[in-house]
Amino acid sequence: MLINISYNDKPIEKKIDSIIGSPYSLMDRIKKNGIGSPRFKINKSSDNINNLLVLDKNINYCNIELRPKGIIVRFRSLLETYGLIIPFYKLNIHKEKSYQYSIFYESSFIKLDVRKDKEYLFFKKMMDEKASSSLRNPF
Repeated sequence: MLINISYNDKPIEKKIDSIIGSPYSLMDRIKKNGIGSPRFKINKSSDNINNLLVLDKNINYCNIELRPKGIIVRFRSLLETYGLIIPFYKLNIHKEKSYQYSIFYESSFIKLDVRKDKEYLFFKKMMDEKASSSLRNPF
C-alpha cells in the first residue's frame, strides 16, 4: 500500500500498525542493533512510484524501517514523504546484479543500489526477520 505519511494522521497510523505491527520498543531496537536502513539510491521503480519520483529533479533515495510483521520503504517527493507498506508475507526480494536488489510488492517494485557492506548487512537482517516471521506465523 503506497500512502502519504508526511503528517501525523491517527487513522493512517492505526491502519499501518494493523498491517505490519506497531514500531519496536526502544529495548527491542537496541537488541536488534537498529531497525532502520542506511540510505539507498533508487535506480528504477514501478509506474505508480515513478510518477511521484519524477516530480522533482533530485536524486531519489529511500530508507527502510523494519516492523514486527513487515517493512516500510520511505521516500520523499517534493516536500512530501511517502511510504510503501509491505507485510512480510507479500514481500519479495530479488538480487538482480551484484549491486542491485529489487523489492516487489503486488504490482509495485523498487530497484535499489546496494554497494556498501552496511547496506548488504541490512538486507540480510531484513531477510532474517522475514524468515523468522514466517516461522512464528506460518499461515
